[in-house]
Order: sequence, then structure tokens, then C-alpha cells
Amino acid sequence: MGFLDIKKATKTYGTVRVLHETDISVEEGEFLVLVGPSGCGKSTLLNMIAGLEDVTSGEIAIRGRRMNDVRPAERNIAMVFQSYALYPNMNVAQNMAFGLEMHGVPKAERDKAVSEVAELLQITQLLNRKPGQLSGGQRQRVAMGRALVRQPDVFLFDEPLSNLDAKLRVDMRTEIKKLHQKLKTTIVYVTHDQIEALTLSTRIAVMFGGYVQQLGTPKEIYDNPANMFVAGFMGSPSMNLFPAKVGMENGEAVARISLHDGETATLPFASGNAMAVHDGREIVLGIRPEAITDEDGADRNSKAIHKLESAVEVTEPAGSDTFVVTQLGGKEVTARFRADVEVKPGDRFPFAVNMEKAVAFDPETEMRISG
Repeated sequence: MGFLDIKKATKTYGTVRVLHETDISVEEGEFLVLVGPSGCGKSTLLNMIAGLEDVTSGEIAIRGRRMNDVRPAERNIAMVFQSYALYPNMNVAQNMAFGLEMHGVPKAERDKAVSEVAELLQITQLLNRKPGQLSGGQRQRVAMGRALVRQPDVFLFDEPLSNLDAKLRVDMRTEIKKLHQKLKTTIVYVTHDQIEALTLSTRIAVMFGGYVQQLGTPKEIYDNPANMFVAGFMGSPSMNLFPAKVGMENGEAVARISLHDGETATLPFASGNAMAVHDGREIVLGIRPEAITDEDGADRNSKAIHKLESAVEVTEPAGSDTFVVTQLGGKEVTARFRADVEVKPGDRFPFAVNMEKAVAFDPETEMRISG
């Protein structure tokens, strides 16, 4: 049993089921991120944990206590919203203390809690200001401070950084991460931004169509996606997915891939001959951009670097890297090169492919193939 247990939880509106049977167990101090595109059910699940939405079937429990029929105010959770939801007529200190005041906490205790949290968030100098006098990042800190002073069992974050500009969003990600490492609080965090999910979480639940597609650590999700949706959604740029066929050459299982000019390249699988049982099978091969690179940029520790030549279609300088687009299996594929590699559109260039990082999928079911 975890600290927060979601057991076969579903949500239905009329005849439409927006969340199918969901099982997630969150340990105390864990940072779980629910990530997925709009309409996937992540915010619905968060609202069910908060008590803002009823559970149609199944159960949600915190510290072993069933929460289905417990009012939101009695769940000892704190929620940080996308909109901050600060009272404009109150100053920062009053906003932070409001929840404590509603729960009958004495003023001396409220003041002490506000002072400690303000110091932690480095907003002590803002305590006498009104929300209208604050920047977006400062308002977000105040919203977080209002949640922190209550010392809840679970913190719920609903896309809290989506209203911030790009640089401030990165800065606030770092602040939230540092805060979690320091306080070791239990957090459930909703976002559609997969970079936020990968950088903040201890575990990620990738959601789509009302289902949890995969639940795992950021490394598990990134390196071993359960299906093609997870592979294509997580990572920036996302995993390259292109058709190939399993074959055998010299007793070795290989992926046969058609190239831009009609020729065929073969790439040996790194998993011994585990893929040999799939000889002749059409697959979708998944390889991340950083596993397709220039020869000198390839992973020196890998024993499965294989070369293939292909025509360069587009180059995209990106500061520390250059992204190079080619075609494999009739699909555009993005490779990540070092910034100083001399390469231009029209070149026929040797690409180094790390087959230790390759993943095979069934084109019909879109599920990962073991092997």
C-alpha cells in the first residue's frame, strides 16, 4: 500500500468514460507527474484526488483512508492552480495565511508559518505587496507558499507554469525541483509539457485517451517506451519511428531499412539474437535523435555503433547541436550532430547509429516488441 493509492478509478460523464480503470500507487515523498495531451484525463484524475470531481467507480485513498466520500476541505491536500487564484484585495502574507485562518489556526502560528515559508521561497520582501504588484513568477511563488504553509499530506499542481514565459518556466522548474528535494513532500503534478515531466518527476504516468499508457521512472519512459504513442510523445525532438524488416545475415538478426535512393541498409540488433524469432517480420524501428549522429559524436561506450550512408535533406543549427534530417524507410528522421560538424543539404553523409538504443514496435498494435 502506498501513501496515495488510486485503485481501478474511473470517471464517466453520462455515457462518456473520460478515465478508464486507473491503478497508481504513490509512495510518501514521491514526485509523480501526470503527462499527456489535452483531453487525455490527467486533470480529471487530479481533480478526483482533490475531491473536486466524484469517483465514478474504484477508490482513492490517502494514508490508507478512503477518500471517495470525504469533502475536499477534509482531505488535507493543497492545490496550486495554473491561474494562481490569489485574492487581489489581500497582500501576500494575508493570501498565504488565509487557508490557515479558515481552519482556525491561531494568529501567532499563522504568522510563524508564513514567515518560515516566505524565507524558504525567498519572498519575505513581498509580504506586504498586493498580487497586482507582482510579476508572474512572484505570483506563482506566493501560490506555492499558500500551499506550503498548510503542511498537507499531498501537493497537487495543475499546470502551474503554463502561464509563464519560456525562461521563467525553466527557472521555476528548477525552484520546484529544489523545493521537493529539500522538503521531500508528496507531489502529484499535471502538465502537457514532456520536458517538465522528465526533469521534475521521480515517476511519470503518460496518459492518452483516458488510459495510463505507461508508468515508470523518467529513464524507463525515455529509453523503453511501452508503445509508439509514448515513444512519439516523450522527448524533444521525439523518437524517430520508421518501418523496417527483421532479417538474418551471417546468423545475426538485423533490421533492413530502405534508403532515400532505393538502396537497403542493414543494422544488426544489439540484443544478441533475441530478435531472430521475428525473422521476416515487418516492424517499426524507434531510435532517438541522439542515437543517430556523426561518427566522432557516437557513444564511445557502445559496442553496437553501425554506419549507414544517407542523403542529408535539412540541417537545423541549434547552438550546442545541429539537427540533421534524412530519410529512412520513407520517413523523415532527425539526427543530432555536434555543432561543428560540416554538413549541408544534398550531402551523402555517413550516419553512426547506436543500436543499443533501438526499440522495435509492432506496426499493428503499436506495442513494443521484446527482443
